[in-house]
Amino acid sequence: MGFLNKLFGKGTKTGQGTESEQGANVEQDTKVEQGAKVDQVTTGAEPGAKVGQVTSTKEPEDNLIYRTEQELIERFGGIAFDKQYDFATVIGNNNWNIDMTKEEISFGPNLDFPIQVLGTFSHSSETWLWAWANTKSGLSEHITQQALQLKKYGEEQEIDLFSNSSFDFSKDELHRIGLIASGMFDASAYYIADYGQGAMLVTIKSDLVDRQRQDDHLRILSVFPQVISQFEMNHKIALQWYLDEKGYKISEQGAQLIATKGGETITAEFDELSRLTNLKG
Repeated sequence: MGFLNKLFGKGTKTGQGTESEQGANVEQDTKVEQGAKVDQVTTGAEPGAKVGQVTSTKEPEDNLIYRTEQELIERFGGIAFDKQYDFATVIGNNNWNIDMTKEEISFGPNLDFPIQVLGTFSHSSETWLWAWANTKSGLSEHITQQALQLKKYGEEQEIDLFSNSSFDFSKDELHRIGLIASGMFDASAYYIADYGQGAMLVTIKSDLVDRQRQDDHLRILSVFPQVISQFEMNHKIALQWYLDEKGYKISEQGAQLIATKGGETITAEFDELSRLTNLKG
């Protein structure tokens, strides 16, 4: 997964057990060592706590319905991947620490961000468990709002990825859920907090990260080829969505897309199957 694995593959280790035989159930009072510590995982947040800091749970602004995982990746993959660059700039190489009572993840002094927990992944069984199905964790409904909304969306659109409580999975697929959730809920980023025996997937909302947002013309030329190399999608549709999110005016000329913004131009060429053959700016 290239850049994504470099950002999240920190190789942290776990102290006391944090997973059950059925998945990566984060138990109460779990302690994680070596810079990847989950403090006070009794998750006893008061009802309605930290409402002002909850990660955005808004519906996609375009109000369109996406009925498959591929459509969702096409819609949100580019802009969500783009945001990960900004997030990486903010946190650097710092280790993470989660405090469930505060519903925050931190990466050092003055780098505390509110989170939404999507679910957990077990390295040993290679299974994914949604936060809303993790009955042993004691997670509050407040911190799992996005996971619950994805469950509802999955049931309505018959998307098994969101509506099934757990299933066999690979670690790389965590990025797929992270990108989709980050885009759907307009999060600042997502993060895979690896605690040794498993990993917790969270989304983050932070003005500090959002202020890092760059309209770097050349970033698109770097981001988009990575996205389409890692996820199956219609390249043309995905690039149109990404460019639209970045504020470009798009015109279509035969097999080409011409996107302009602030005097800059991006030209993309596609084959008869809408696969990208050339991207230049």
